[in-house]
Amino acid sequence: MDDASSLLDSARGRDTPDRSPNRPSGSLAVALLCYGLAPAGLALVAAGLLLERESILWAGAAVAAAGVALLIGRVVTVARRSARVGALLGGAMEGMPAGQLLCDGTGAVVYSNAAFRDLSGWRPGERPLEALERQFAADSDSAREFRRLRERVRAGAAASAELAVPGVDGRPPEWRRVQGQPVDGFAGSAHWRIEDITARRELEQVMLREQSKLADFMEHAPVGFFSVDQDGQFLFVNATLASWLGGGPNDLTDGAARLHDILEAPPAGAAPYDLFEGGGVEQRGEVAMRGLRGGRRFQASVAQSVVVADDGGSVHTRSVVRDLTPEHEWQEALRLSEQRFQRFFEDAPIGIALVDEGGLLTECNAAFLGLIGSEAGAVIGRPMAELIVPAEREAVTARLTAVQGGSDPAAPLEVRLSGGRELSAQLYARRLGGIGVGAGLILHFIDMTERKSLEAQFAQSQKMQAVGQLAGGVAHDFNNLLTAMIGFCDLLLLRHKPGDQSFSDIMQIKQNANRAANLVRQLLAFSRQQTLQPRVITVTDVLAELANLLRRLIGENIELKMIHGRDLGLVKVDQNQLEQVIINLVVNARDAMAGGGRLTVVTSNHTVAQPERRGHETIPAGAYVSVEVIDTGCGIAKENLQRIFEPFYTTKEVGSGTGLGLSTVYGIVRQTGGFVLVDSAVGEGTTFTILLPRHQGELRPIDTAEPRERRGSDLTGTGIILLVEDEDAVRVFSARALRNKGYQVLEAKNGEAALQQIETDGARIDLLITDVVMPQMDGPTLARHVRRLRPEMRVIFISGYAEDRLGEIDGVEVSHFLPKPFSLKQLATKVKEVIREGK
Repeated sequence: MDDASSLLDSARGRDTPDRSPNRPSGSLAVALLCYGLAPAGLALVAAGLLLERESILWAGAAVAAAGVALLIGRVVTVARRSARVGALLGGAMEGMPAGQLLCDGTGAVVYSNAAFRDLSGWRPGERPLEALERQFAADSDSAREFRRLRERVRAGAAASAELAVPGVDGRPPEWRRVQGQPVDGFAGSAHWRIEDITARRELEQVMLREQSKLADFMEHAPVGFFSVDQDGQFLFVNATLASWLGGGPNDLTDGAARLHDILEAPPAGAAPYDLFEGGGVEQRGEVAMRGLRGGRRFQASVAQSVVVADDGGSVHTRSVVRDLTPEHEWQEALRLSEQRFQRFFEDAPIGIALVDEGGLLTECNAAFLGLIGSEAGAVIGRPMAELIVPAEREAVTARLTAVQGGSDPAAPLEVRLSGGRELSAQLYARRLGGIGVGAGLILHFIDMTERKSLEAQFAQSQKMQAVGQLAGGVAHDFNNLLTAMIGFCDLLLLRHKPGDQSFSDIMQIKQNANRAANLVRQLLAFSRQQTLQPRVITVTDVLAELANLLRRLIGENIELKMIHGRDLGLVKVDQNQLEQVIINLVVNARDAMAGGGRLTVVTSNHTVAQPERRGHETIPAGAYVSVEVIDTGCGIAKENLQRIFEPFYTTKEVGSGTGLGLSTVYGIVRQTGGFVLVDSAVGEGTTFTILLPRHQGELRPIDTAEPRERRGSDLTGTGIILLVEDEDAVRVFSARALRNKGYQVLEAKNGEAALQQIETDGARIDLLITDVVMPQMDGPTLARHVRRLRPEMRVIFISGYAEDRLGEIDGVEVSHFLPKPFSLKQLATKVKEVIREGK
């Protein structure tokens, strides 16, 4: 401002003293000389005029002229100097980036630079301050603030303001810093300075936003921040930590709370700002924190740095807190998840094995160990292929390699494991890419042994059902034919005695008919559709009665030995069928010992404590009576053991057997509720074991005194019999046979005709003989109607079907049954027995 003052002094016509430090006295002398000679000369001129002395007048004129000349020279020098200073000052002001404006007291412009004109938008003919006012007018706040700024400068006070210039066309606003300062000594004059601060304001806004973000991050970071002074008083607490403690930041920084107030167990003897005993500059560890006013307690991990001021008097901390509650919850959830997975893995009902990239078994569950019958130490680390039977290892290895390569097989692979016991299993393989190290496999093994057994059992059942349907379908009609054949043979034999030429022919027909009847009975026995008449008996008594027959069957080259157990239990079976079972087994044993041997029959009590799996069947727990038939024959090959009970399966030569012997045994025993077990070794012999459920009742006299057919007994009798049979041949034979024995026989072809006779003449009828299966009204339905009309009337059912058909009709008690085919003698015996019981 010194140059500006000099310029102003020059403008006023005042000389500006030379302030050069090199010539201070010279400048003063020149000034005195310039300003003193002219007055001195004028004084001499005045003195010469007064004294009228011309010499003094001319001397004064010369001095005055010299002073004027010096003064003119001085003025020219000062003007040149002022112009140079003004030019220098103007050049400096023009080069400044800030706008400069100098106004006098009237508001006229003394000086302005180009920057001011550009920043203010000054237009020609417009006053500069009005240009500024126009520029800020678009923003009411800026306009109002600029008016205040002008008023303060006009009042003689310096002032400044940062004002916004609204942008146009959607552009952001620009910012100006305007400063106004009065000029000392010049009333109303002012120096205005304006600069563009848009970039600085933008930078400040960016910095403010970043600071806001940083502050927001600090406040709401997922970790807590705090700082305390040497007294443990909180200087700063972020919102996160405050919320964990159940309050706000102000609740901790208001001066009442201290660091040790939020610690569950403050360190003894430590400084107020320490977290742990012993303190230190760097403190790390876990602490238990408690919330304000008895809030929640939680474990926290804390990292704290203690900062000591340079004076050593004041201390503050930089502390970071991490709430370990979520981590502990995650750890607990992970632990529970691992426990659940381990439980699912270990307790899974299917075998699970983990195999690494090299095909080695790395881990397996208990179910898998149970499948292979081994312990974990014996299989972990072994190649998985070694646990598969050799015949299937190549296929398993190929499947695992394919799955390892990324294929996804649609169907499981059936394999056989070579553990302690041979079993079949379904193998599912999946890749474990990304789990753990490498890309191993997880294998699931589902035990298919039970399923295979059930499938075989189902196949066996299907075969039995097929044969049963075949037998049941033909038995009725076939037995009717056989009944007629055998019956009419008996009638012919009444007229053709031994010695007669036709006697042998008739006997051949009857014997072959009996053989056919036996074949039908075997089919029904296998399919469990035969008629059983169970009684409570002792197996010992049955074997005692069969002993002589068995010895004749096996021949002299086979030794027969019977061993009976003590206190043998009772069984409820059909004695005739049981005898058939034993005879079939003995005959099979005889055929297996063609060169002689020993046959042993052993009876004993047998208890099954837990359900036992034998072949395709499961033997329930319970008490049984066991009958073992043991031979020392050739034995049965392993591949044939699964088929020996199939119908028509035989290893004997053609014509040596029907293949129904063991099938009959199986059907009779299973229909009785028992089981047939077989153990055999080629070249050593075979043992058939029959398990019959033990009867818990007592042996009744009626069961032991059951009358048997006696040869030569009198079969004649008297009484009226109603015979109901839809098969004409059977009805004709039966009626003639009974009439020959002395009975009066009424015949009916169906149930409806029989019921009409009973309703009209039922009082005379002593006995009803009816077929079971008949069209329209069957035998059981007829029996139910008869029981309503004549409750005391005896009924004999005859049928070529099974007796279980009768059990389907409620209220019908099957007291007497005669299976077809029957002979004349069997019919007469049964009729006489029933009529005698009725009397």
